[in-house]
Amino acid sequence: MNNSELTQVLFLLLLLAGLAQLLGWVFVKLRQPKAVGEILAGVILGNAVAGRIPAVAHFIDSAKHQGNILDFVYWLGLLLLMFLAGAETQQLFTREERREVGWLTIVGTGLPFLLGLFFAPWLIKPSLLGPNGNRISITIILAVGVAVTSVPVVSKIFADLQILHTRFARLVLGVAVLEDIVLWLALAIATAAAGKATLDVRGLSYHLIVTVAFFILGLTLAPRLVKRFNKARFNVMAKASPTGYAVAVLLAYCVIAGVLHISMVFAAFLAGFAVVHKKRRLFADALEAIGKVSFAFFIPVYFAIVGLRLDLIRGLSFWMLAAFIVGTSAVKVLSVSLAGRFAGFRGLDLINLAITTNARGGPGIVLASVALDAGIISAQFYTTLVVAAVVTSQIAGAWLDIVVHKGWPLLAPKPAAGPAEGPLVSTSET
Repeated sequence: MNNSELTQVLFLLLLLAGLAQLLGWVFVKLRQPKAVGEILAGVILGNAVAGRIPAVAHFIDSAKHQGNILDFVYWLGLLLLMFLAGAETQQLFTREERREVGWLTIVGTGLPFLLGLFFAPWLIKPSLLGPNGNRISITIILAVGVAVTSVPVVSKIFADLQILHTRFARLVLGVAVLEDIVLWLALAIATAAAGKATLDVRGLSYHLIVTVAFFILGLTLAPRLVKRFNKARFNVMAKASPTGYAVAVLLAYCVIAGVLHISMVFAAFLAGFAVVHKKRRLFADALEAIGKVSFAFFIPVYFAIVGLRLDLIRGLSFWMLAAFIVGTSAVKVLSVSLAGRFAGFRGLDLINLAITTNARGGPGIVLASVALDAGIISAQFYTTLVVAAVVTSQIAGAWLDIVVHKGWPLLAPKPAAGPAEGPLVSTSET
């Protein structure tokens, strides 16, 4: 790569990062998810807007094909996003809330996933399939797309509305984390099955066993080993550069996953889970430093590239988009409402829980990105998944903003719990 080619790539990264940060800031001021503004930055620089100018389109196409640098930044941003999401999975709900979280997870997530699996044979059309797509992989992607809930987006909405400390926030995030762990496993299985015209049962079974073993070890034994290694006297790197060591853990997980042909996105999530221990946040400053750099550049650029890859001219089917958003939202809302009734919630509680858990956000976009990169889905279905993730997140953010500013309770108080949750709830609430 010569100086001129490198300059082109760096200038495009400057445009993506700068516009993503600017529009992200605007959307935060509008009380909307920041990621939506970052995606919009890519859309503006893509075929739908700036790409309609021939000179700009030629420049962007030239920069995109120089040395795969954009691909590297895209994947690094995605891996860092999943790593930081995994690091936030500890202590989200208390023992007293396990029953409620259990109902919301098993019924509110399990039912949409099973319905997606059941109805997929009638819903799958050739327009949904990518070059490596088959009925098994696309069925799993469709089921995950119905059931997924966003941890990063709802966390940001709760933080912006200053309700992150409430029981409502703990319940929703607890459900989102548990379901994402299981759904990432399903995504890993889908990518394993991709590209197989004739199903190799033996090979697929072996891959599933390896994936499940990696999943179980990543949640049980591996975090304990990482914890021991963190505190080992001979671990000079952890003492001299905790930030560098945390990044090394991420890279090690991804390398092992790559050798085993397991999704690195899945591995990055487990790496973040391993770095943070349940009883004590080890390397808290290191994770904060990684988060600052990631959210300042790599993650906004990742979302901007997601927008850049959207083809809103040839790749958008309004009928597919409308059917997917309406159908999946109805299934998710009804399932969570049913789960909420089993858990003891009524009235406005059910509406708040259902609309909030329907936000697909970051995981919905990651699902689309991984499926497209694996060749499972078409560009048209990719656009549908990304736009659906954005729209459902917008709806959740707008609804919670109304609830909080009107003073309505997020959840009705327990019999001995004191005042209802709302904008006036004290930060000391448990």
